Amino acid sequence: MSCNSEFQNKQTRTLTGEKQFGCEVCNKRFSLSGNLQQHMMIHTGEKPYKCEICDKMFSRSGSLNHHMMIHTGEKPFSCEICTESFYRTGDLTKHMIVHTGDKPFKCVVCDKRFSLGGILNQHMRIHTGEKPFKCGVCHKMFSQCGSLNRHMRIHTGEKPFNCDICAASFRGTGDLTKHMRIHTGEKPFKCEICDTKFSHRGNMNEHMKIHTGEKPFKCEVCDKRFTLGGQLMMHMRTHTGEQPFKCEVCDKTFSHRGNLNMHMRVHAREKPFNRAKFNCKNIELKGNTQKPTGK
Repeated sequence: MSCNSEFQNKQTRTLTGEKQFGCEVCNKRFSLSGNLQQHMMIHTGEKPYKCEICDKMFSRSGSLNHHMMIHTGEKPFSCEICTESFYRTGDLTKHMIVHTGDKPFKCVVCDKRFSLGGILNQHMRIHTGEKPFKCGVCHKMFSQCGSLNRHMRIHTGEKPFNCDICAASFRGTGDLTKHMRIHTGEKPFKCEICDTKFSHRGNMNEHMKIHTGEKPFKCEVCDKRFTLGGQLMMHMRTHTGEQPFKCEVCDKTFSHRGNLNMHMRVHAREKPFNRAKFNCKNIELKGNTQKPTGK
């Protein structure tokens, strides 16, 4: 086949929407073989394009070019309303929805609306259960490419997000955001009943069970119920006899960490003052040693 014929075939497939090249992993189809090859890197994890400044790897040359703007500080795409600038046109398009509030993409299952078609596509996987992104190491499947990328850091040990205060590092930006609240003291999640504030949403959700009386965690042995999963775990040691907390001095084991901490006082000779045993009648005053005469 001549080069002209191949070019004409590509043009025809582009115009007609024909997609003859299919991915064997997730069945997604493409009109050009080159697009399929790029797509396959999502599944294989191949990243042949490397940043010469920070050594970060990318699966596409375009992604590397966009990344380089982080180092150069270049933001060529500006919002005409608030003058905020962006690295990519797609980021600007997403930003404009902040001003317009437009959500033209609707889920046919639950009627939830979205500002971008790509976000709707990701959302649909909740209903379909589709997980097209596969880890090449442990074969775990994911519904989103970003989830796979974060998962891969478990295998690589990469923690690219660093705390500027204590130098702790994290796999994801969300983990760093949660960690920063330790330093800032920020507690953005507030209980609507008692106004108690929390640094993490999960902690607030657990707290709400105090007000609702909900006890979703049930012991399968004695049917006792608990508000928190951790409470059930500690309770189960009553049945299993498990004692995971060990004294490093005498090797005695305990079912609860608090019991171990109390035991350690024996070795440290830290015996807390016991007010109940303190009795003024048992104290012999040094200045009064005379015995009664019986008069």
